[in-house]
Amino acid sequence: MFRLRSVGVLSAAKVFAVVQGAIGIVIGFIFLMFALVGAAFMPAQQRLGMVGMIVIAVLMPVAYGVMGFVMGTIWAAVYNLTAQAIGGLELQLDAVSAATYAPPPPYVPPSVAGA
Repeated sequence: MFRLRSVGVLSAAKVFAVVQGAIGIVIGFIFLMFALVGAAFMPAQQRLGMVGMIVIAVLMPVAYGVMGFVMGTIWAAVYNLTAQAIGGLELQLDAVSAATYAPPPPYVPPSVAGA
């Protein structure tokens, strides 16, 4: 049995930022599809609002990434304080041997006909 007593605040924040940024890309893409469909059906005078939606869709991954970084920092800091008070998560880990593969056969160049 192992106990996780602390989490690196900066490393957790970076992981949260990357994961949330990836989610922001997916949600931004979906938002962008709705914006483009909406722009196709709008009269010419109202298309400026759709341009704003496209800009928002492009900025979503950045916003999600920043929020993920902030939330990761807060989560790791709160976890570390809680782990000091109650001892942290208990983990049960199993040792797994690395998969071994046979090495590839040595490269033998093809013979040239007539040589």
